[in-house]
Amino acid sequence: MSHTALIVGATGIVGQNLANRLVAEGWTVHGLARRTATLPTTVLPVTADVLDAPSLRPALAGLRPSHVFFTTWSRRATEAENCAVNSAMLRNVFAALPAPDALIHGSLVTGLKHYLGPFEAYAKGPLPQTPFRETMPRLDVENFYYDQEDALFEAAARHGFSWSVHRPHTIIGHAIGNVMNMGSTLAVYASICRETGRPFVFPGSPTQWNGLTDVTDARQLASQIHWAATTPAGRDQAFNIVNGDVFRWNWLWPQLAAWFGIPAAPYPGHATSLENVLSADAALWADIAARHGLRENALDRLASPWHTDADLGRPIECVTDMSKSRTLGFTAYQTTPESFFDLFEILRAQRYIP
Repeated sequence: MSHTALIVGATGIVGQNLANRLVAEGWTVHGLARRTATLPTTVLPVTADVLDAPSLRPALAGLRPSHVFFTTWSRRATEAENCAVNSAMLRNVFAALPAPDALIHGSLVTGLKHYLGPFEAYAKGPLPQTPFRETMPRLDVENFYYDQEDALFEAAARHGFSWSVHRPHTIIGHAIGNVMNMGSTLAVYASICRETGRPFVFPGSPTQWNGLTDVTDARQLASQIHWAATTPAGRDQAFNIVNGDVFRWNWLWPQLAAWFGIPAAPYPGHATSLENVLSADAALWADIAARHGLRENALDRLASPWHTDADLGRPIECVTDMSKSRTLGFTAYQTTPESFFDLFEILRAQRYIP
């Protein structure tokens, strides 16, 4: 059976990797984004702003996707605004599709803020005991992930399609210009340390340095999304998704340093804001890019240190249970060191890092 996908947020870290997976599986893929110039030629571009409802309908005219995948979000100043804006994205798309009753499945990517709370209350107050499980109740706070889920559930009930929600941890994968990209951020940080001789210091909390954690390879996430969208067991379910291994940063950090040919600095025993460390390095990066002939000389296009600080500054261990999808048949696995090394190889081969 042939499938046609509409990926909302096709240029992001999730959208790009999902598009690659679906194209490889023989799907016809339409990629919706405000700027589609960077989409590969295998993806059919749909240039539109999902928050501009009047212009969205003509942009989607003629499209009859069997599956729609929501892989993007928009950050606002308050969580109340986040809730309104990000749920509106879903509602606008379903309202603009010319044949929403033809949909077979709708997928939504959220994340561990489902369990840890939104940015305004992130990892504060009473927190659930790890590992995080899909059966845990929603937190009693505003959270735009919950509003997005509700918008998806409402549309699925109205138009008769199945749904799936995917909750990754920190996503490691290739996407230039992504606002939440730890892998590229650490690659830039390590490259600057190698060029300048600065110490490559782990910027996170003692809990993250010493405790157990996990991450999600974007390719692993794409595999689960595809599985849930095409497998009866994946219908009408929310799933955690991580690589499948657990690690401690005090074990992984020296391996990342070794890949760049630099020593791992001794951990200072406290968090060190990477946003502060890199705050004055825009001109330095532009110089590094010029000397090495790199493709991107804008530091903020490659690095999102504020988000890396949030991820690595957590005061609790972050371990995610995947028993639910494994029991239902999703058994893919990815080793975390290779997630980082594969990304670093791509960034170097494409001349984004020296």
